[in-house]
Amino acid sequence: MRFPNQFLARSLAGLFLAFATSAVATGSDIPPHGKAVVLFNGRDLANFDTFIQNQGLNHDPDRVFRTEKGVIHVSGKEFGYIITRREFANYYLRAEFKWGDGTYAPRQGQARDSGILYHVQGAQKVWPTSIEFQILEGGTGDFWMTDGGALTGSNGERVTGPPGKALKIDRIGKGPATNVTGFRDPVGEVEKPHGEWNLLELVVQGGRVRQFVNGKLANEGSAAYPSSGKILFQSEGAEVFFRNIKLYPLKTSPD
Repeated sequence: MRFPNQFLARSLAGLFLAFATSAVATGSDIPPHGKAVVLFNGRDLANFDTFIQNQGLNHDPDRVFRTEKGVIHVSGKEFGYIITRREFANYYLRAEFKWGDGTYAPRQGQARDSGILYHVQGAQKVWPTSIEFQILEGGTGDFWMTDGGALTGSNGERVTGPPGKALKIDRIGKGPATNVTGFRDPVGEVEKPHGEWNLLELVVQGGRVRQFVNGKLANEGSAAYPSSGKILFQSEGAEVFFRNIKLYPLKTSPD
């Protein structure tokens, strides 16, 4: 079937607009931002350092972190992370993750666990001063404040992670949790079924932070401390995959 050129042009423009919108936002309140800083280029970990708890910095003989066909494969067999070599402030971060099958000591048989720690400051260790975008079966979207990291939750309560430890703010609408492999929140699950890719979005505007899971606001807080720093992706006893990790500097000044 043939269409008039004008109709065809409008149709193609509409399809292009829909595609462009879905590529950079999911209906969540994402501020204007600039061009993407591609943190993972799909080939190697050139923009990251690695840290393994029992191996130290940039020594990963067992390949806890490796790249495979545009994906970062995290074995989960040792605690550690990849961490950006640069520090960032005032940005919109997008990343996708999905779970693998393996769980390992000391979390074997427990809910699969990983996370994105941001505003990372201080010495390399497990785990450094930061705020965490939790990735956990039944708990993805929680905040964790670690080793002095602090945040005021949406209820107005100020939470500060004690030295060497961490404290949590549950995600919005979270139900009761059971710490077993494969657990899914019976009340407010935001993850897709096991093995499917999930979209995580983080908006950092000064001290204000918002975490979205698959287009849904999962948590928000204010007066973040620190308010800038490096970004890391965890290995914490579970096999997990990451891809499409991009950071967009915000165009607007923080409130």
